[in-house]
Amino acid sequence: MSNATSAHTMGQKTIRADEAAHFGKLAADWWNPKGSSAMLHKLNPVRLSFIREAIDSHFATDSRGVKPLAGKRALDVGCGAGLLCEPLARLGADVTGVDAAFENIAAAQAHAAGSGLTIDYQCGDVGQLGLAGFDLVTSMEVIEHVADKAAFVAALAAALAEGGLMILSTPNRTTQSRVLLVEGAEALGMVPRGTHHWDDFITPIELHDLLDAAGLKMGNPMGISWGPSRGLHLSDNLALNYIVTATRA
Repeated sequence: MSNATSAHTMGQKTIRADEAAHFGKLAADWWNPKGSSAMLHKLNPVRLSFIREAIDSHFATDSRGVKPLAGKRALDVGCGAGLLCEPLARLGADVTGVDAAFENIAAAQAHAAGSGLTIDYQCGDVGQLGLAGFDLVTSMEVIEHVADKAAFVAALAAALAEGGLMILSTPNRTTQSRVLLVEGAEALGMVPRGTHHWDDFITPIELHDLLDAAGLKMGNPMGISWGPSRGLHLSDNLALNYIVTATRA
């Protein structure tokens, strides 16, 4: 990406006000494992297992070590109330969390303080905060909610340090995801109504092209599937949801 293109996309806002308002209303209940964010609590351990393996592989850290991110800076974009930021801090990282909803940031700050964790939480648009130099950049289930996906990916890329690792997860745009994640999950009350908009889901090929345009190379995606016996788990099936790494090309 040229400097001119980068500067242009970085100036664009990626936040949708209605999306920020929707998730802001859920802030007070975010840390309740049986509340409106229950599905995220079930999803978080699955994502963390992928993230830990990716960290050890990329940074050549010991898989038995408890602080693989010691001395490293981590940025979680669309952090909500800190469900991923806190585990990253416990893995040793100097963590910054960014979210569009001030209610989420307030809830995240309160929970981190109660947990004895020091995390830098900022409310705003990642493309306009001037963040840079992060060894790890994560954004979980966020890209499907932004106004401009190309500008959002460019902003994530700008925040990533040379030699850094990016990890993204998002629902795939398939018939299965429409039936199960949107129509089924919302009808059953598993996620709040209005959380998902199927047309905004992004396929792995589309994400690959967005990352490529931002000067990033996408790794092999891993699916996040659900089964009656195993619940949510990592799999080779990308039909519902997938998680993937990206590094500078």
